[in-house]
Amino acid sequence: MLAGPRGRRLCWEVVAERARPAQAWIGPAWAQARMDSPVADPAELAAELAAAVAGMDWPGGVADMSELALAGSLAESVSRAMYWQAPDGVDRALAYPEVADGLRPVAHAVTGARAARWWPSGAAFGIQQYVEPVRGAGAVPALGGATDRIAAWLAAEAADERSAASRPDDPAANYSGRWWSAPAGPGLVSTTRALPGLGALQLTAKEDRPGWEQADCWPVTPRRVPRTCEITGPDDWAALVASYPLDVSRSRRHDWWRVTGWSGHWLMPDYGAVAADYDAIHLTVGGYLTTAGNALPVGEARCLLAGWDPDETYWLADILTTAGPPARWIWEGCPHFRWRPDSSR
Repeated sequence: MLAGPRGRRLCWEVVAERARPAQAWIGPAWAQARMDSPVADPAELAAELAAAVAGMDWPGGVADMSELALAGSLAESVSRAMYWQAPDGVDRALAYPEVADGLRPVAHAVTGARAARWWPSGAAFGIQQYVEPVRGAGAVPALGGATDRIAAWLAAEAADERSAASRPDDPAANYSGRWWSAPAGPGLVSTTRALPGLGALQLTAKEDRPGWEQADCWPVTPRRVPRTCEITGPDDWAALVASYPLDVSRSRRHDWWRVTGWSGHWLMPDYGAVAADYDAIHLTVGGYLTTAGNALPVGEARCLLAGWDPDETYWLADILTTAGPPARWIWEGCPHFRWRPDSSR
């Protein structure tokens, strides 16, 4: 978990939530990092963090964290994933090995928690939910059209690469564009599992959240056993890209350099080619925490998992059907990106 920026940030959020007295552990070094100022001396950061870990509700309090509490820390980490700008001060501070090492006992406790036992597991196809903004009475989710949507995605990527050819080679130049490596854009269907008290996980833990005030969560199920590509960690993601490479160096160069510092060639999956062999791609929570935000080698190039959500499944074939009426959820706000079921329905 500590090998990935999102995994490190999750552990840091657990400390921030459970250190006692709450938030009082923040010393001058971490206060500087939280203000997004130039990162302080790593030794000072490590010392303050060690004191905070020692003062936590620990260790049983972490191992006994509820699904809701652990999802809240996960959501805080996911909300800090931004691939169009440099990492924030906390993420930069946690990138120091001696600082991240202070989170090792927290990482052990989190991964051993009962509420996190399913995080390495594959897609739970019996409890998938599709989330969308409220569209009015009688509306049904558009679960079909995968072939056309993938074709539209591929055409948009090709057009973006062509238009980006005129951008300067200097990765530090002030240019931005398409920053995601998920098959987002043309509305390809994605789902996450339902969790008690949370609705779909995607309600709570979603990158670049759209700002919905209300959402409908539709239970859905595949009509047959899907051919599924499971992404459980960095090796799986790099292998998928290596098997189905699409060069996006021009369109991603500037954004992804800000995130990772890599100025060479970039690859991502060609989802049109992937769809010939798979019906779905699922990213485990563990895969997300260890992979997202890292520049991973694929030969002489690099790849980046960006724009995916933990436990998200993208559907590359039209095999989903609704399994019941939707449940409506209402946004309650922060902390931890809370939603509540609409009790009026």
